[in-house]
Amino acid sequence: MKNQDQKLILASASRTRSQILLNAGIDFNIQVSNIDESVIKKQLKSKKPEEIAIKLATLKAQEIAKLHEDALVIGADQILECDGLLFNKPTNVDETRSNLEFLRGKTHRLISAVCVVCNNEKLWGITDNVYLTMRELSDEFIDFYVQKAGKDVYSSVGGYRLEDFGAQLFTQIEGDYFSVLGLPLLPLLEFLRYKKIIKS
Repeated sequence: MKNQDQKLILASASRTRSQILLNAGIDFNIQVSNIDESVIKKQLKSKKPEEIAIKLATLKAQEIAKLHEDALVIGADQILECDGLLFNKPTNVDETRSNLEFLRGKTHRLISAVCVVCNNEKLWGITDNVYLTMRELSDEFIDFYVQKAGKDVYSSVGGYRLEDFGAQLFTQIEGDYFSVLGLPLLPLLEFLRYKKIIKS
């Protein structure tokens, strides 16, 4: 049962994250954070990917928490690391194609972070690693994929959406499905039960 004295807010523009929470039966509002991720990533470039991901998630939540006293604000972020390089969300077809050409035939790591903030204090947060092995994609398939997948993949750091056509890119996945989608759901639900936001 939701604690009526405390709002729950998702500080994310991600349709996938909001759908995950909706599917899990969570009552929440959405307010999108406007922090400049690229600037923060440059400031944190010497840090580990896990540290960058949880910092970004926390800053997003803190920005929204300032506007809503006593609300619980969920912040989330995802970092893709492969061969020591960190990837950003593609912004066009050429960037999507270039990312896939680099990732094909390799195993890359997705680091998903989620935290909960109240009154600018981080109450809880975790990061989770998932390892995805992309098959040796042909140039022809990459061209086919970027045309079929469309602009939806621009919202994904890897340029793919595993929940739909992106499943065809992979041969193996090691880790939590929800973390691949950008929200480590099960530990988040545990925290919400602990805070009596949802039934235990």
